[in-house]
Amino acid sequence: MTDQTKRQQNITAHYHLPGLFEFYELYSIFLPLYRDHSEYFYDWCDIGSIYGAPLDCIWGGGRVENGTADPEDVLAFMQEYGISARLTFSNSLLKKEHLSDKRCNALCALFEEKGMENGVIVHSDLLLEYLQKKYPGLYCVSSTTKVLTEFKELLDEINRDEFRYVVPDFRLNRAFDKWSMLSQPQKDKVEFLCNECCFFGCRDRKACYEAVSRKNLGEGGPEHVCKAPDAGEGYRFSKAMENPGFISVDDIRDIYLPGGFANFKIEGRGLGSALILEFLLYYMVKPAYQVHIREAVYLDNMLDIF
Repeated sequence: MTDQTKRQQNITAHYHLPGLFEFYELYSIFLPLYRDHSEYFYDWCDIGSIYGAPLDCIWGGGRVENGTADPEDVLAFMQEYGISARLTFSNSLLKKEHLSDKRCNALCALFEEKGMENGVIVHSDLLLEYLQKKYPGLYCVSSTTKVLTEFKELLDEINRDEFRYVVPDFRLNRAFDKWSMLSQPQKDKVEFLCNECCFFGCRDRKACYEAVSRKNLGEGGPEHVCKAPDAGEGYRFSKAMENPGFISVDDIRDIYLPGGFANFKIEGRGLGSALILEFLLYYMVKPAYQVHIREAVYLDNMLDIF
């Protein structure tokens, strides 16, 4: 048996979870269960990071932020559980004058100085260069908001030394003929987005993210109107499961892990905590114990039902 085969057999799936600030209350119940009841959880996975950004961050992107948890409390909580925290600063429209923002700089300084090695999810090369010079203790993740749908472009991104991880566009998730050609160091940098619900044939994904970036900057501009089929329904996990780019828990265990890939991103910052709980149960918890997690969360009487 080769060293490569041994490594692939022993590889652990690292989940990168949404809602660092947005779902602080949910995680305050879930993480003690994760720590104290290892028998509830699949033994081939763990939590690699939790990502998000608090309210009123002009560097924010991907979603309009609404997290209100105190950053000091959030970071102390992540320290307690030994989980890397990532700031989602993936605004695609930043200009030089935005780099001096006091709130975003204070968050970067806080996250660099305390706790585990923490990171920043970025889109803007301008911000990337600034962060590397001013906050070199933070690792950087290339955001899926770049919408790199051509594999050559994505491979160039993976090969950039500035990034520890790169999140591909979900439409490349099943390009197995291309993924199999990557070296192991390249595979280690890929972080697949598992549960995207966006229309697979969408041509307006960049425009959608740019509209969010304008809102976070407090700028005017046209609202983005999604033209995808069934857009009015909003997010449905059942619909995401039918998406050609969906990565199931069986896919992770039976295809991606044996293929040498270890990092998987779960989206959902803009959703309700009830849906986030369903993601956590589906991807991390053995079916026989999912009811135990639900009971613990629901009986705490904090969970919204939408």
